[in-house]
Amino acid sequence: MIKSGNPALSKKSFENLKTTSTELMTLDGTVNKTAISMGILVFAAYYTYSNAIMDYVLIGSIGGFVLAIVTIFKKEWAPVTVPIYAVLEGLALGGISKMYANAFEPGIIPQAVMLTLGILCALLFAYKTKIIKATENFKLGVFAATAGIGVVYLISFLMSIFGGGGLPVMDPSNASMLSIGFSLFVVVIAALNLVMDFDFIEQGVENGAPKYMEWYGAFGLLVTLIWLYLEILKLLGKLSSRK
Repeated sequence: MIKSGNPALSKKSFENLKTTSTELMTLDGTVNKTAISMGILVFAAYYTYSNAIMDYVLIGSIGGFVLAIVTIFKKEWAPVTVPIYAVLEGLALGGISKMYANAFEPGIIPQAVMLTLGILCALLFAYKTKIIKATENFKLGVFAATAGIGVVYLISFLMSIFGGGGLPVMDPSNASMLSIGFSLFVVVIAALNLVMDFDFIEQGVENGAPKYMEWYGAFGLLVTLIWLYLEILKLLGKLSSRK
């Protein structure tokens, strides 16, 4: 049984898939699809950021969420839905990044990008060299921590809807040690989800998943990387507020 904190890569993702012996998922193919998806996302984000089009934040966020749900339930559509998802999320991320740059300092954006890419490369190296192994206990721990963070997000969201303003630890301008500690914890858990995603994709390749699952694997990684980037951005914002 495969566990993953990433909702896009559940243990059932590779079940009941139609495939042929000549069109199978490969690791190289998944890496290429991930690179293409990230390139699309970065291009869309740069467009929104450089032109300061804040209206795209809501459009991209809602559109990306809808496409994510569609992709999860219709995996065979991934070759079409994932590039569109990357565009929508890129539009949203560009606007969000511009908001952070205006609220704090422009320098935190390249810092967040470099840290995200650095963590991705470091954990990929650690996974391939077996420094970090995705054991069942490791998966269970990360899954439990991710679920707990999801509950905190939900509570904060409900509080904001009913006029409570959300949990203070979720406020990017909250520079308290508790708030910074919470963000640091979330960044660590988001990063560890990458290890689980690597393992999940590798399992898909070994099990002979169909070719379109390369796009789905790229989608799963994209979801985690977007989460990681946003949390790093929030952490940097809190650290900047302490200056």
